[in-house]
Amino acid sequence: MSNKVVTIYFLTGNKHKVIEVEPIASKYGFKIKGYPGYKVEIQSMDLAEISEKAALLGYLYLGKPVMVEDAGLFIEALNGFPGPYSSYVYKVLGINGILKLLGGVSDRRAYFLSATTIIYKPCIITERGRVDGYISIEPRGDKGFGFDPIFIPEGSDMTFAEMSIDEKNKYSHRARSVSKALEKLGRCIEYMGSET
Repeated sequence: MSNKVVTIYFLTGNKHKVIEVEPIASKYGFKIKGYPGYKVEIQSMDLAEISEKAALLGYLYLGKPVMVEDAGLFIEALNGFPGPYSSYVYKVLGINGILKLLGGVSDRRAYFLSATTIIYKPCIITERGRVDGYISIEPRGDKGFGFDPIFIPEGSDMTFAEMSIDEKNKYSHRARSVSKALEKLGRCIEYMGSET
């Protein structure tokens, strides 16, 4: 990759996502700039389709390198609910609403899925990330956002909301999808450079 640092415009109004992604981007030699207000979200059960359409629309509007990341919490006992509708369900029901829906259910397995799309010149990249875990009995921690206080990833006894950003990024679905997408973007840029 060239010495020039490429800035990618992260189409999100969620400042927490930007803070989580910045150190990952830096590791791969990119700079992330949060860009709220330009993400158009379609309704779909497929997170990759949601992120791809939003990235394409954002790129057409801005004409700059863009990234969109969409994620959902899938709870086994609730047949994958809230899934792609996690953000809406969080606003309407909140954490306590999800805990009430689970009640005394013993099977608390769940997973977070993430889909990240990056568009940079001819490169259109979509990558997915998944982390398995389970839903805690009660909320714990005051870091992160969304359902972080009730999700415990496999291999840890802490919720995402009890972790620092570095700790969360070791497990996170978002860190996984973003890392894979940025790594592939780096290879794409190198290939384009070798063709000139």
